[in-house]
Amino acid sequence: MPQVHASSRPKRWDHPFCNELSGAGGIDPSCILRILQFEPFCNMDEAGFRKSLSLRDILSNDTRIQRYEPGDLVVRSGDWGNSAFFVLSGQLRAEIERPGRSLPPETLGRKQPVHKTFLSSIARLWNKPEYGDSPSPEVQISSRQHGSQTRTFIQDLPTVLDEYRTSILSPGQWFGELSALGRTPRTTTVFAEEPAKLLEIRWQGLRDLMRFDKNAAVKTQIEDAFREHGLNEFLRNNPMFHDLDENELEALATQVEFRTYGEYDSPKPFKELAREGYENNFETEALIFEEGHYPNQALIVRSGLARMTVRHYHGHRTIGYLTAGQSFGLEEIVEGAGRELAVPYRSSLRAISFLSAVLIPTNAVERIVSQRPSEKNLKCTTSSGKLDKCSKSNGVPENLINFFVKNHYVQGTATMVIDLDRCVRCDDCVRACAATHDDVPRFVRHGPIYQNYMMANACLHCLDPVCMVECPTGAIHRHLENGHIVINEETCIGCAQCANNCPFDAIRMVPLTDQSGRVIVDQKSSSPLKQATKCDLCADQSGGPACQAACSHDALYRVEMSDFRQLEKRFKQ
Repeated sequence: MPQVHASSRPKRWDHPFCNELSGAGGIDPSCILRILQFEPFCNMDEAGFRKSLSLRDILSNDTRIQRYEPGDLVVRSGDWGNSAFFVLSGQLRAEIERPGRSLPPETLGRKQPVHKTFLSSIARLWNKPEYGDSPSPEVQISSRQHGSQTRTFIQDLPTVLDEYRTSILSPGQWFGELSALGRTPRTTTVFAEEPAKLLEIRWQGLRDLMRFDKNAAVKTQIEDAFREHGLNEFLRNNPMFHDLDENELEALATQVEFRTYGEYDSPKPFKELAREGYENNFETEALIFEEGHYPNQALIVRSGLARMTVRHYHGHRTIGYLTAGQSFGLEEIVEGAGRELAVPYRSSLRAISFLSAVLIPTNAVERIVSQRPSEKNLKCTTSSGKLDKCSKSNGVPENLINFFVKNHYVQGTATMVIDLDRCVRCDDCVRACAATHDDVPRFVRHGPIYQNYMMANACLHCLDPVCMVECPTGAIHRHLENGHIVINEETCIGCAQCANNCPFDAIRMVPLTDQSGRVIVDQKSSSPLKQATKCDLCADQSGGPACQAACSHDALYRVEMSDFRQLEKRFKQ
């Protein structure tokens, strides 16, 4: 029996977007012709696209047609977005209430997570809940079949429209592109008011439409729509402006500016960018604000990634990163408000690849501060800034903070720590990981070391997962509800872009094997076919991460980067 299994190498469009959802409409040539009659598609320059990545191929493989009935939920606020929508026909409603006044999670079919106790888990074995628990009387949703799909819909649509403020979405409008391109949760709930047909496009396809169209038709339309409709919504959902009333918000919206920086093409792998980040001149990154200059504006990131640097000898040193929702320059403006001399920017800000942001003029910030003295407490919400505050107030060692910043752990939400004083190098953790994942361990016991602690090369489930940026198929994505970074084994083609972009060496390329255990090789080159794999936090295991449970010496544990008390407890000397 041969020891290998020859197969063709997977390609980007082996699994078109329409195949990922049962019942979704495919895109045939006649459908593409109809789509190309809509603006902005009719204004795009097809000649600018690559032969192997043509406009029609993108529309054919990265989009799908979705049909909705009145009341159907299309997207829910809080879900993680991996795609955008273009309205082909029909009318939809987008809820525009402020957080706290919006549709309750139960109304949208989202249950609050309940952590079971040991006894409740045991009791569940003989006390199974009846199928289809009766909803509370306030719940206004139900589900129905649409072809082979199960759709959630709002039963009492007129009541919802009466009680909550909404805006109309009509044919020719986009929605969902902000979270799709920014890799962030959706901020608005959208539902159909009448029968509607939508073109759903996964974010890789949308990125390529914006990247290769020399006329910038899609890019211009999306940015203009944001300036016209989305800016108020962006400000309304930003915690910084929760105290402003509607009139003040509208006045502020007339003063702020929406701007984009950089290109969608990444000049080099993100891993390389991160490794260069400690000292570099960053000539390829668009400079937004410069250290020492007068603070003309504050900035809030809408999507993308920005780098904060300070001068260091003849170059610059990275001190932190900004992701969607974080701000720059506010601290200096607030501190300098009312003073004779302004406080200059304490660091420089650069755009890494493509960045979109909202700029607020200094006089607008000063006006808010003068009207609301409590706004004096506004702080620059950078990850490194939070850690600095943590260090000063909670006693986390400053050397540890510097270690986290230098190694870019501030981008992560959690890291796997191994106490080397307790670890006996038995590798039970690695074997437990392999046993849980088809004999393929998702991490290696290796990584940077701080004193007696090793930060293992395991996925940190980053705030801004740059591993997703150049995935051609969308195989690596956020889980819709819990936000964990996961890999779809069906659509991963083994291109290794995610592994190259991961700054933490947390994604491994492993050889594929068939059911008989034979290594699958490329039928042309005979080289092994590989697939990306990484820690998934054992999301499908009721007992949590298997590696942690297998360690009998309590040497391995996960540390939440945002939990300062946990950091203090684990690392305080």
